[in-house]
Order: sequence, then structure tokens, then C-alpha cells
Amino acid sequence: MKRIQFIVLFAVAAIGTSFIHAADEKAPEGVPATYPLQKCVISGESLGEMGKPVKVTHEGTDVYLCCKSCLKDFNKEPAKYVKMVKDAVAKK
Repeated sequence: MKRIQFIVLFAVAAIGTSFIHAADEKAPEGVPATYPLQKCVISGESLGEMGKPVKVTHEGTDVYLCCKSCLKDFNKEPAKYVKMVKDAVAKK
């Protein structure tokens, strides 16, 4: 009987953990749920970690950055960062 209780308890814990991870993967405020990345393409910081993400559009592709400070680096090589977003879309 204790073995069955243990198995049930383990299953409930596993299911609960999966719901917590699903909530962690939710898009930050201001970023569409369809955006394929959770981190800034410049700094690698989680989007939303440093406040509201900054949206920049280059040749029709939206890229979200963690902060305004990353905008300067983005503007140096925008095609590189747009490609990162497009590659992430292709993987999904």
C-alpha cells in the first residue's frame, strides 16, 4: 500500500513540476507568445529580466532586446541578429 502511495505522490509531483516549467516559458510582458526566443540576442539575458523588452524591427523582422543598451550593438550588425531570430523560428 505504501508503494502505491509513493508512486501516486511521485506522479503528482512530476505533473506539478511540468506546470511550473510551462509557466516559466511564458513570454515576458510586451513580447508575443509566438516570438521564438526567451533571451536577448545581444546579451543572452532573459527577456523581461531588465524591465520591458525593447522591440526593434529590421527588414520586416521583429527582434526583442533585453534593454536599450543592447540597441547600439544591434545597430552594428542587424542582419546577424535577425538571422538568429529567423533560425529560431525555423527550428520551432
